[in-house]
Amino acid sequence: MIVRCTCRNAKLILTSVPSERLYPHLSSLAFVPKCDPASTEDVTRLKEFVDKHERLCVLTGAGISTESGIPDYRSAEVGLYARSTHKPMLYKEFCNSETARRRYWARNYIGWPRFSSLKPNITHEILKHSEHVGKVGCIVTQNVDNLHSKAGSKEVIELHGTAFRVMCLTCDHKICRYELQRTFQKLNPSMIATAQMIRPDGDVDVSQAQVEGFNVPACDNCGGILKPDIVFFGDNVPHDTVQNVKANIESLDALLILGTSLSTFSAYRVVLQARDAKKPIAIVNIGETRADKSVDLRIKGRCGDVLPKIWQLNASKEKS
Repeated sequence: MIVRCTCRNAKLILTSVPSERLYPHLSSLAFVPKCDPASTEDVTRLKEFVDKHERLCVLTGAGISTESGIPDYRSAEVGLYARSTHKPMLYKEFCNSETARRRYWARNYIGWPRFSSLKPNITHEILKHSEHVGKVGCIVTQNVDNLHSKAGSKEVIELHGTAFRVMCLTCDHKICRYELQRTFQKLNPSMIATAQMIRPDGDVDVSQAQVEGFNVPACDNCGGILKPDIVFFGDNVPHDTVQNVKANIESLDALLILGTSLSTFSAYRVVLQARDAKKPIAIVNIGETRADKSVDLRIKGRCGDVLPKIWQLNASKEKS
């Protein structure tokens, strides 16, 4: 069972509805590490944390998108690093090497139809409803998959950008990734391949011959280099984004962290900002995180398992 949300005195009130009716696209858990269900005591403690703080800033990571069928990098046994020797594209490599850019875009072109078609899961939907009733004031996401926006969330800060937008490195002209896909199709009519093991950033393996023959367009505004509007490894999060996150943390009542190990400094910095602002912090994640020993509440579990239980507890309390 899952829940519908209504607003009553700015609190989340829920009614039981079968999850298969509300969320027909709930995905398999092929990329989710094995874990035991969170204990009733832990779920209750997290519910108390959520209820105690009027408006939350939520930080999300790859651990919520794995339940939509997108693998992460670091999860034990099922993460990309555990399944292959592939390393993500570095910013300097992309900027400095035409060969690296051609390889990246060829792989991304093949992986895009599947990556772009993936659907939000129950965690995205609950956060969307929580925003609607005023419980969630802002979602800061490390993910570039656009799933929060697909679910309907409006107050989203994309910490690492989005794979659904493309920018020019010279003039900063931006286009929709779907538009670039149509251009790729025109320039590479004989490029036919099927996506096998999708990666966190949406690309897949293709042959060297396919890479060498792949045509990559230049910016139609200035002739510059086109790059996905995401923060590659080795790049920096824009200063305006960092300040926007900081302002939201300071204006909201607590920080709830979902599905991230906080391994990257850009994510851990959000924790530091919350500490500086003296905001309570809670974490829900399957594996260990960088901030486990310095937060107010730490719950081990799968977000798609834990969050629905909190809302069901709210519904039970309302009925009683």
